[in-house]
Amino acid sequence: MDSPAQPSCQRLLALAQQLRLYRPPPSLDDDSEEQRIEEAAGKVVSQVGIPESQTAIARDPERFRPKRAAVLICLFEGDAGDLRVILTKRSSRLSTHSGEVSLPGGKSDPNDKDDAETATREAKEEIGLDPSLVNVVTVMEPFLSKYLLRVVPVIGILTNKKAFNPSPNPSEVDKVFDAPLEMFLKDENQRSEGREWMGDKYMLHFFNYEVEGEKYLIWGLTAWILIKAAMIVFERPPAFPEQIPKFKYPRIVAKDTTMP
Repeated sequence: MDSPAQPSCQRLLALAQQLRLYRPPPSLDDDSEEQRIEEAAGKVVSQVGIPESQTAIARDPERFRPKRAAVLICLFEGDAGDLRVILTKRSSRLSTHSGEVSLPGGKSDPNDKDDAETATREAKEEIGLDPSLVNVVTVMEPFLSKYLLRVVPVIGILTNKKAFNPSPNPSEVDKVFDAPLEMFLKDENQRSEGREWMGDKYMLHFFNYEVEGEKYLIWGLTAWILIKAAMIVFERPPAFPEQIPKFKYPRIVAKDTTMP
């Protein structure tokens, strides 16, 4: 006879069921649904989706198209019963975002079938997290990184935390740690600064966090993603004003362009 599921396992199963129902809002980038249809079909399509011409559409070689990336929001239940997320401190030897806190993840590989595979593959490469341990339940809307990468957060649940023995890749990661997800809805240890991108104002959020005598600053893209993830999981807004930048980018981008 099967033994009943433990309370913690039941909570994670309930969370998985909740998150599978989540549907990200339409992306606000310059690639409208009509444009995606056009590129897929290679034909001119009217506003109602009816082909008007068999003439192939030439892709604008000058138009900027961001490279794709994905990150893993790996959630598990801590010893105190709180929901926690796995984070990394990037290697100080990396050329971009060196020494910063981030979620496991990276750029898409041509062989990746989807964003979930990108995120879990990168997590295995960076911190030794076996993809078979992660139950991927949903994906979020894309975010735009400082260096104009299209980043899709993938939410996964780690039911058996004890089965994960972190083994950070020293060329990419200095430390692996975790933090309570709910902290990204609280005003404690949080501050923000106003910024502007393509005519839209947004807030840059900073969270101070300390664990085992180590101090971390979680900010920028990682903070935006975790604020939004916490809003989805806990189904409530943060205790502070949040204004995440819209996912949009210029049609023409000069070399070394970054978000402020």
